[in-house]
Amino acid sequence: MPIGDAFSNGVEGFNRASQQIERASADINRATLQQQDDDQIAQQRQLQAARPEEAVTPPVSQLPRLDESLVQLKVEEFNAKANTQSIRTADEVLGTLVDIKV
Repeated sequence: MPIGDAFSNGVEGFNRASQQIERASADINRATLQQQDDDQIAQQRQLQAARPEEAVTPPVSQLPRLDESLVQLKVEEFNAKANTQSIRTADEVLGTLVDIKV
C-alpha cells in the first residue's frame, strides 16, 4: 500500500469519526434537553393532576437513547485516535523515505 493511500485513508477515517462524534454529541444534547422537558411536564402534572396516575405518565418521544449515544461517542473517539495514529505513522514513514533518498 503506497504511503499516500495510507495517509488518505487515515484522513478519511478521521473525518468520518469526526462527523459521527458530532452526531452523537447532538443526540446526547437532544436527549438531555428532552429529558429535562419531560421532567418539568411530569412535575407540572403532579401539581395539577386530580389523579396521581395521570401525573407520572411521561410523553412518548422518538429520540435516540442517551446510553447508546454515549457508547457511540466513545467508539468514535477510539476511531479518531486510531486514524490519527495512522496519519502520524504514514507521515513518519514518508519522512524516513525522504531522508533515505536525500
